[in-house]
Formats: sequence, C-alpha cells, structure tokens
Amino acid sequence: MFGLFKKKPAQHVQQQVQEHVHQQQHLPENPQEQIYHIHQQPQYASGVITKDTMIGEIVEKYPAAVEPLMAAGVHCVGCHVSPYETLEQGLKGHGMSEEAVVAVIQRLNEAVQKKQNGPSSITLTDAAVLKINTLAKEKNAQGLRIAVLPGGCSGFQYEFELENTQQSDDILIEERGAKIFVQPSTMDMIKGSQLDYLDTLQGAGFKIQNPQAKSTCGCGSSFS
Repeated sequence: MFGLFKKKPAQHVQQQVQEHVHQQQHLPENPQEQIYHIHQQPQYASGVITKDTMIGEIVEKYPAAVEPLMAAGVHCVGCHVSPYETLEQGLKGHGMSEEAVVAVIQRLNEAVQKKQNGPSSITLTDAAVLKINTLAKEKNAQGLRIAVLPGGCSGFQYEFELENTQQSDDILIEERGAKIFVQPSTMDMIKGSQLDYLDTLQGAGFKIQNPQAKSTCGCGSSFS
C-alpha cells in the first residue's frame, strides 16, 4: 500500500507552495513587477468621507460636501437612486477613473474640515434674546428651535419654532436666558451666524446673518 504514495521532491513541494502564495495574493512573481503593482494602487486619504460612504449620508451629514460633489459632475444627489449608492459607485457611474475618485474624496473631506474649523456656534442680538425670552414665557416653551430645510427660492430655508423638548443629540445654545436648540446637521450650515429679530413695515420675524451663505433671498429666510 505504501508504494501508492510517492514522496515528492522537496524542491517540487516548495515550488507548489510559492505558486499557491502568488495565486492567493494576486501579485506578479517578478519582485520589480510587485513593487510597480503596489505603487499603482490609488492611495485614499483618511477623512470622515470614504469611497464606501453612502451619497445619501453625505448629503444628510456633511452639507459642506454637497457643492464640491456637484462640481465634480454628480448633479443627481437628490434623485431617488443616488442616496443608496456608495460614493465610489456614484463617481465611477459618471465615468471617473480610480485616480479621479481619490481626488474628489480628498476635496470633499477638505470642504468638511474647513467648515468644522470655523466658528462652532451662533450669536444672538439683544433683540433676538428679548423676543425668545418673551415668547418662551408667553407660550410656556423652553426655547427656540432652528432648522435648515431644503426649499425656498435659494435652495435652503430656515425654520423657526418654539420648542418644549430637547432631543438627545441637540446642540444647546444659551445666552442671557434665551435657549436655542439646533441639530448637528443644521449647525454645520449656520455656525458662525448671528440670529436677529426684526420688526419692520415689511413684517416681523427672526433673521439669520449667515457668513457661509453665498446668496440669500430678499426676505432673508432662504439661502444657498
């Protein structure tokens, strides 16, 4: 029986092992080719946005990245399909190469980082503080909630409403007794702003002076 099992030469066994390793790693056998192969792989920069981040998540969590994403040619960020694609799928779906995808991801993370390094809160004028305190007392509310929603004549619009409940992830701003409740996604778009209250012949209401806004409508309630 033992004659049925022929012992293979050690050199032959070592060659088989080497071939198996090369097949598993999918690397060329030539060392110089291996070095070339490794250096050809695109290097993704680290950041909050990666090639696997869903487009819908980028739009929701990182508004600062929307503009450079559209500038890269991805104009369908609001369609029903794109939110369920990864960033890599969306960019390659627009014909981009691997190197171009890396460059776009770097620009998106730079835009997000730039926003995060700006002023981290908002300020209130005396008129805004007085109005918030007055309304809170009259309506038995805790304070004022500020939100940014898609819409308006310039792309985004501010929404103001009295708030009785602070959410777990709210950012709370308190100034001279006046409380402002803001969600993190909204704060990304309005930090560094000043909240004012105006009572004019054209109407009365809260108004935000937002240094991040590139354009605003005449009423001051919509911006882009």
